[in-house]
Amino acid sequence: MSDSNSSVKKILLVEDDRQLSDLVTEFLTGEGFHVKQEFRGDNVAKRVELFTPDLIILDIMLPGKDGFTVCKELRPDYAGPILMLTAKSTDFDQVLGLEIGADDYVIKPVEPRVLSARVNALLRRGDLPSGGKEVAEVNCGQLHISRSSRQVTLHGENIELTSQEFDLLWLLSSRAGEVQNRDYIYKAVVGREYDGLDRSVDVRISRLRKKLNDSNDTPFRIKTIWGQGYLFVPDAWN
Repeated sequence: MSDSNSSVKKILLVEDDRQLSDLVTEFLTGEGFHVKQEFRGDNVAKRVELFTPDLIILDIMLPGKDGFTVCKELRPDYAGPILMLTAKSTDFDQVLGLEIGADDYVIKPVEPRVLSARVNALLRRGDLPSGGKEVAEVNCGQLHISRSSRQVTLHGENIELTSQEFDLLWLLSSRAGEVQNRDYIYKAVVGREYDGLDRSVDVRISRLRKKLNDSNDTPFRIKTIWGQGYLFVPDAWN
């Protein structure tokens, strides 16, 4: 597939198990993606610069640099989705990955169709379900959010967000003053049903609060409404 076709999404697959990498590459290529492979963590930054992928699939256990380190180093300059592969099912690995900027994770052994579904969900950026308010910008006090440019400023300072952090903030802010329940948030932002255990939205809310000078102990800008969901407070941004 040619890079000149702008409709073809580019994926950088970083996985040192060459058999698994070949299997995933073959499947995703068959699904219409342009996939390039990398097998070492310390080569990823250069590959991202040259290839400019729309999405990165990143294993945790890699030679050169581990996936956590790679993800953390990429995040200041790379805003696209990062999907992490982990052989461990512990909450520690999952939450740590999300806290350093990953957008989602898949536990190995990888089921190709599950991986494809996660990839497609992550690439559906900026599209709110029907019924959303058709606005192009949100302005609340000193907070300014542009949907078209996907830029956020607070007190004149640019706030760097990952793709799903922006989507989550946009969903909440475009419905300011209305409680958004978890089921709706997971369908709109994560792209799947809430299973009662997934903590990815909680982690992203925590990261948003830190970046937007809110408190996770006593939040006043993005509030947790226990048993219901989250509330964006429109008059808390002066």
